[in-house]
Amino acid sequence: MSSTAATPTHDELVAKMTGGMARSDLPAFEGSERLRPDGRPKPAFRAQLRRIPNAINAVEVIATLAAPMAVIAAVIAIDHLLAIVAAVPIIGTLQLRMFVLHHEASHRLLFSNRWLNDRIGINLVGWFPFGTGAHHYRRGHANHHRDEFGPREPDFLLYSFYPISWPSLRRKFMRDVVGVSAWRIVKPRFTGLAKLRFLPLSLRFFAGQAIVFAAFWLSGHPWLYLFLWVVPFFTWYQIINRLRAMAEHGGMTRTPDRRNTTHHIRQSWLARVLFVPFHVGYHLAHHVDSGVPARNLKRLNRALIDDGYVPAEASWPTYRSLWRALASGAAEAA
Repeated sequence: MSSTAATPTHDELVAKMTGGMARSDLPAFEGSERLRPDGRPKPAFRAQLRRIPNAINAVEVIATLAAPMAVIAAVIAIDHLLAIVAAVPIIGTLQLRMFVLHHEASHRLLFSNRWLNDRIGINLVGWFPFGTGAHHYRRGHANHHRDEFGPREPDFLLYSFYPISWPSLRRKFMRDVVGVSAWRIVKPRFTGLAKLRFLPLSLRFFAGQAIVFAAFWLSGHPWLYLFLWVVPFFTWYQIINRLRAMAEHGGMTRTPDRRNTTHHIRQSWLARVLFVPFHVGYHLAHHVDSGVPARNLKRLNRALIDDGYVPAEASWPTYRSLWRALASGAAEAA
């Protein structure tokens, strides 16, 4: 008689697939004048942190939307193949900046006016870089914050099995470079055309790309849509987005102690320019209190360190040191 192996429970999957980078030596934190024992800011401090900087965010939105147009205009003016090649990583980086602002809006932290927050942050900024301009990301992302690595975690596999070997990580990057990773993201929009349930999302997706293509067409260079919008997303964007995701939760695990769900990395100006813009690199602070606007995460991060929630040994000095450990095949000390 043949037997079928029982389907593993989620707790069994968590035990088997996660935790390779988690620490067992973190000291207990009893709280402080500003922070609760779980790191969350106490009411008075929280009230200061949760003020949304509307004017600053408006400038950032305008600059983020204008930057790709400026780069594309420069490429057209230079009119040289090398300009196109050089612009690919720049546009990919700017697309990531658009996604990070969309992420901020998904938390309703881009603008204090919710209608403005959603119309600009979700329906506009989140639409053009191969998004749908709809709210389904917000719903999935809420599950990520409620229970990191939980049964409804949308990115469970993305963060699992670390540390891995360098050859394994290299294969992941190859999938990013050749467009496999991006195709997995946009494929549902194509298959959704044949499924009534997903048809609205697919139509919104293609409408957004039609607008982007129309802008290239009006510039007199429609073919640049492929090289300066599609190619950056299908290559460079995927690489830096993977690097960012690895640094956020790679190898961590499901636990109430967010110091073991989310990495803490000291920030540098180069990292902020390339793949963790708008203070998203203060990711442990973001998970400690996801209601704090990005502009104020640096202040919360400073409090987490100064008050003892994040001990020195639990902080990675650079992204490179963390990536090296994630690709070591065995956990290394920070």
